[in-house]
Amino acid sequence: MNEARLRLFDALEPGDTFWASEIAQHGPDGTLARILDGAALSAKRNLARIRARLLERDLSTLHGELAESGGRFITPESDEWPHQFDDLVAPPIGLVVKGELPKCDAIALVGTRNPTPYGARIASEFAAGFVDREFDVISGGAYGIDSHAHRGALAAEGRTTAVLASGISTRYPAGNERLFAEILESGALISEVMPMQRARPERFLTRNRLIAALGRATIVVEAAFRSGSLRTARDAAELLRVVLAVPGPVTSPTSDGCHRLIGERAAEIVTSVSDALELIGARGCTLCGDGA
Repeated sequence: MNEARLRLFDALEPGDTFWASEIAQHGPDGTLARILDGAALSAKRNLARIRARLLERDLSTLHGELAESGGRFITPESDEWPHQFDDLVAPPIGLVVKGELPKCDAIALVGTRNPTPYGARIASEFAAGFVDREFDVISGGAYGIDSHAHRGALAAEGRTTAVLASGISTRYPAGNERLFAEILESGALISEVMPMQRARPERFLTRNRLIAALGRATIVVEAAFRSGSLRTARDAAELLRVVLAVPGPVTSPTSDGCHRLIGERAAEIVTSVSDALELIGARGCTLCGDGA
């Protein structure tokens, strides 16, 4: 394990392009040294807080938290690292993973936390349809469309992965505790923060880029006109992933975001799993260079 990476992972907020650039240029050990020196990065906001955390939390504490959580810390140097993340402007410093990581053939299903019965049914049916065709399903573990996507995949005896905005031991939202346990029977929980870290508003946006990167395609099932799911869709488009949106009734506010994506030609319209597969293309690990 790269111990400098673990210390940076614990001290730095995920998704920060400045620190991603520092690590790319100086490596984890060099970046850690520059932070502890202070002078090299004196203009960086929050440097004092970051240095204080590095100094107050030693490696034994970090290893203890990981061991207690049952998770493992993986880095870009790890054999099991998902290389889809290498496409990101600010790739993760590392990840805490519990369970079996998804295959490259994975589809992200995202949407509102307050779906209509129509949206809930579509999310569940799409998820089941994809796992029947040997795709993994990726979502964010939240209430609403995320939960229905995970449950649809599980009902079809497939694998699904939840990318959390909290640590894997915090299990936010608490009402999905049983769902997370079911996910772990064949899939995984993934987090970009230490196990006991709580979800914060900004972490939902930064974790969305991980959902977008993991999937060969991102499908927005229901979303309001302004929605975090639209951010996931735009993250996916920036990564040159396929972006799809399910239309709904023109009078439904929960479909406004999907209609916006379709209208702006930021997403292709999709009404069935078969439609989606035609747009996504043949199965195969295209993101890892092993596809058809």
